[in-house]
Amino acid sequence: MSINKTSNLSHQGLARSAGVIGFATLCSRILGFIRDMVIARLFGVYIYAQAFVIAFKIPNLLRDLLGEGAANAAIIPVLTEYSVKRTKEEFWALANVLMNVILVVLCGVTILGVVFAPLMVRLIAPGFAASPEKLAATILLTRLVFPYILLIGLAAYAMAILNTLKHFSVPAFSPCLLNISIIACALIWGEGVKGLAAGVLVGGLLQLAVQIPVLYKKGFRFGFKRDLGHPAIKQIGGLMAPRLFSSAIYHLNNFVDSIFGSLAFIVGEGAVAALYFSYRLIQFPLGIFSNSLSQAILPTFSQQALEPDREKLKATLNFGLKMIFFLMVPASAAFMVLSGPLVKNLFGGGRFDLHSVRMTADALFFYSIGLAAYGGVKMLQNCFFSLKDTVTPAKISVLALIINVGLNAILISPMKISGIALATSISGITSFCALFYILQKRINGFDCRPLFIVALKVILASIGMAAVCYSASRLDPAIHNHLLDRAFKLLFPIVCGVAAYAGLCSALKVEEMRKLAVWVKGSKPAI
Repeated sequence: MSINKTSNLSHQGLARSAGVIGFATLCSRILGFIRDMVIARLFGVYIYAQAFVIAFKIPNLLRDLLGEGAANAAIIPVLTEYSVKRTKEEFWALANVLMNVILVVLCGVTILGVVFAPLMVRLIAPGFAASPEKLAATILLTRLVFPYILLIGLAAYAMAILNTLKHFSVPAFSPCLLNISIIACALIWGEGVKGLAAGVLVGGLLQLAVQIPVLYKKGFRFGFKRDLGHPAIKQIGGLMAPRLFSSAIYHLNNFVDSIFGSLAFIVGEGAVAALYFSYRLIQFPLGIFSNSLSQAILPTFSQQALEPDREKLKATLNFGLKMIFFLMVPASAAFMVLSGPLVKNLFGGGRFDLHSVRMTADALFFYSIGLAAYGGVKMLQNCFFSLKDTVTPAKISVLALIINVGLNAILISPMKISGIALATSISGITSFCALFYILQKRINGFDCRPLFIVALKVILASIGMAAVCYSASRLDPAIHNHLLDRAFKLLFPIVCGVAAYAGLCSALKVEEMRKLAVWVKGSKPAI
């Protein structure tokens, strides 16, 4: 079978896997929006909203460092190798030992987190020290939600096993349970931190519990092991160390935004929460399309990286980057022209007042500039990880952190919250360019012309789409029902924009438009 035909079949499988993950992520994001709307209406961008953002950010960092991030970077490539080259008994023996190691590590981290919560909050949100009430609420909430790291870390481990075995559906849908739990608990408890804390913990438990039956069906059997010295654990540890560093730097970039955003005397009250709500909107297309594709493509990268011929790997990378540009560039343009209407119609109301809307919309506009780069960085990092190179992404992450800190310091005074978001976008674009340049050399280069042609066509189509979105957002029909009026102002510009983008891509003969249409119909495209 030729490389092209093999790549076609591989890409079709990736599209199906990414489709499952994308649909699950869509469900989760919709529930996440409802969750954020509930939090926004109850707390606005003020004390308890800011406390929740910081308190939830800390275990989320550790989740990526010790859970999902480690799974993506180190566990999946090693498990894939065992799955392909070893017996089932050896594969499950490794999975069991790994489970014991992760359990011990996460228990220790959870205890330390509860004890040192005051110190962590002061480091991450130094501006909160000016408000004793805000500081106390954040420390309390951090201690209450910290056991979430144990639960979600184990859930991420289960996801790594199932993804290695090409089972994506249950792990992909499990985050929906977290959002449902937070929504329910927040509504039950009302204005207070206990409801948010209970929602996080119950949600983490459900995310783990739903995956256990599938693991057992696949063949996993848990048992306590005294000897944790499996040779593959050392290999995973060696791969994980630089990835931990790289992930830490990546999340420090996000913490940089919170650190500068906590300086209310410069940026205004509520910046921490406004940055959170705006970045949550950015995460919607990233989670549904970019992250879903990157997650689905990692096992394929890992298998193709084991082959001496890198042509299949190059074809898969080219395919992934084209799809990210095709989906993320128009999303970036839409967010920029619709930042105000989106924030107002999604979150406006209750304690989320005009000040909250303006601050969040400003951050969303400038975060949107780097949207395609954020998605591209994830894809390129996964390609490096499949090559068992976790050092290069770590170095680039350090560069991105330095750029972000420097630009935050320069832009925060003249641009306020907009400067914080713009610094993040510039940092992301720089990371993408550096990773792309280095990866080209690492895999002995590949033909970039088709990728650049697609990017240029997509940019032109996105500019036309943005003009349509802006014009549609200016329409103000006399709809007297408040909910219908809000739904119209939110959905009508988006529908018009999608239609315009599809038409322009067809006119410009963007091949990714055809491929997407074929996948939706369930046919086999000739890629």
